[in-house]
Amino acid sequence: MTQLQITAFGAPSVLKLNPSLDKVPAEGEVRVRICFAGVNPIDAKTRAGLGWAAAQNKEKLPWTPGYDVAGVVEKTGPGATSLQEGDPVCGMVGFPLAGGGYAESIVVSEHELVKLDGVSLKQGAALPLAGLTAWQGLFEHGGLKGGQRVLILAAAGGVGHLAVQFASAYGAEVVVTASKENHGFLHGIGATTMVDYHDADWVAQVGQVDLVLDLMGGESGKAALACVKQGGTLVTVPTITAQSIKDAGAASEIAVSGMLVHPDGKQLAQMLMLLRQGDVHITLSGEFELAEGALAHQAIENGHVRGKLVLRMPAAERHLA
Repeated sequence: MTQLQITAFGAPSVLKLNPSLDKVPAEGEVRVRICFAGVNPIDAKTRAGLGWAAAQNKEKLPWTPGYDVAGVVEKTGPGATSLQEGDPVCGMVGFPLAGGGYAESIVVSEHELVKLDGVSLKQGAALPLAGLTAWQGLFEHGGLKGGQRVLILAAAGGVGHLAVQFASAYGAEVVVTASKENHGFLHGIGATTMVDYHDADWVAQVGQVDLVLDLMGGESGKAALACVKQGGTLVTVPTITAQSIKDAGAASEIAVSGMLVHPDGKQLAQMLMLLRQGDVHITLSGEFELAEGALAHQAIENGHVRGKLVLRMPAAERHLA
């Protein structure tokens, strides 16, 4: 099989195709023939040498990134009982240190995967990491309740556009920051108030909220502290600036929670049900061949990606035919 690997930390051009043998699943594992892999900002940050996964893997290069996969179970190991050969599956795999999604096949524990039923392989690959980040940020860390007012920073991206839909479906009033060209899109998926983050007075336009889901970090995350009501919370997702925002929140006596997404099969199954029912939709703004992974990374680093990007493997043609 072929995999797309980080051969050194740097620009997208460090991503190179390398051959490898298919691995044999051990106890409780399955081998998945991957059809689509999700591309996430953490992949590009790791490739650039930033963040925890890069620090932990710097002595292990070449390393195969990618945490979101969807495909078909090809072989089951001894003791694997919940999945069978031929099952379509998706999952957030190898997080945060193993990765392995940018490949034609992967061997993982069966517990890292959820069966796909009534949801396409492409949608299944786009959902896990972004969906779980949105879900856990809003509900586990943010404690969002129906009727509350929530502000989502950078709402048009992969995590953001799912968070808008989850919060709206839960009965929250959803305020978003996004560039003007995305306001119509966000209103269409459940946002009630849209603010252009380019405006100098965007904080004043937002007003007071119960919860901020900060997907931008840095100065934008700090500025959003002024929007948090007394007793409210700001949940910041980018790990690189989390501590500085926590420090700023402490100075203003505002609760700030940093977060690192974690795999959760039950939550993933719940989100797949929302997709199947049509209550939530994933916007896919780009699809690239595995060999074009560098172009996907360039698109993410250029910003303004609406929704999600995926890599397509050769097996997609066979299983979609």
